[in-house]
Amino acid sequence: MIRRILSLFEPFVAMLLGTVLLATVLPARGPWTTAAGHVATAGIVLLFFLHGAKLSREAILAGARNWRLHASVLATTFALFPLLGLALAATLHGPAAQGLLFLTLLPSTVQSSIAFTSVARGNVAAAVCSASFSNVIGIFLTPALVAMLMGGSTGGFSWTSAEQIVLQLLVPFVAGHLLRPWIAGLLGRHKSILSLVDRASILLVVYTAFGAAVVEGLWHKLAPADLALILAVCAVLLTLVLAATWAAGRAFGFAREDAIVLLFCGSKKSLASGVPMAGVLFPPATVGIVLLPVMLFHQIQLIACAVIARRYADASEPAAGAVA
Repeated sequence: MIRRILSLFEPFVAMLLGTVLLATVLPARGPWTTAAGHVATAGIVLLFFLHGAKLSREAILAGARNWRLHASVLATTFALFPLLGLALAATLHGPAAQGLLFLTLLPSTVQSSIAFTSVARGNVAAAVCSASFSNVIGIFLTPALVAMLMGGSTGGFSWTSAEQIVLQLLVPFVAGHLLRPWIAGLLGRHKSILSLVDRASILLVVYTAFGAAVVEGLWHKLAPADLALILAVCAVLLTLVLAATWAAGRAFGFAREDAIVLLFCGSKKSLASGVPMAGVLFPPATVGIVLLPVMLFHQIQLIACAVIARRYADASEPAAGAVA
């Protein structure tokens, strides 16, 4: 099972790196910049439409009863993470520091949180609920936190920015969920569609964002030592959150299955939400550097959580055999 999940993510890591390389060598210029931006926006709209259609109302009702668990996940995502971000951002400078703080304000992931919870034999229904709640709330809360904690460093948060986020993320999500009774069967028969749209839309936005940053001289402003420092700070951030969520699960007396949900849903940050939000909230010249911490953290969290999920799965096998 864990190998199957890793096999899904490893090609995407390579594709992300390839997209950054393509944007470095052949960035969109002139009218192609506008065209690429429109295509990327259309991909994000379609992605959130499909996410809304995929979300089962039954899963929401089944998981919503565990309010202590969901409150813990949301507190970790939107309180603990930002506090750590404020502290660790001081180790970086310029747009990279903005990117690290922005990373800590994003909602949790959906797909990987649920996948790793399933591998670790946690409460999958609660994971679906927690991750979905985090994403819906993040559409409103992340821009508000950016405006409050980052102020003018984003280029200024405005009602226009809020309108773009709502139109690109929330409206398609709600529309997809309302249409779920008619299209759920089609999506169930073609599960690869969501995965394809997920990856393609992110790659398109990464290409446009990094292409604009390259045109503005991204790689002349960022030294290899700076890149290594961003990577190290992201690793420290993830380590601190994983330790905190593991300790909180024990301190709150959660059942093993629910503690796993807190560990995986609480420690994740969504690349799918972060990429389009960064494009709206930050000036084009800085979006590329701002997204670097988000992209690096995304890869680190996948690797670390894959290892942790495997250890949970291995630990549960002897217990299951003893019960049988």
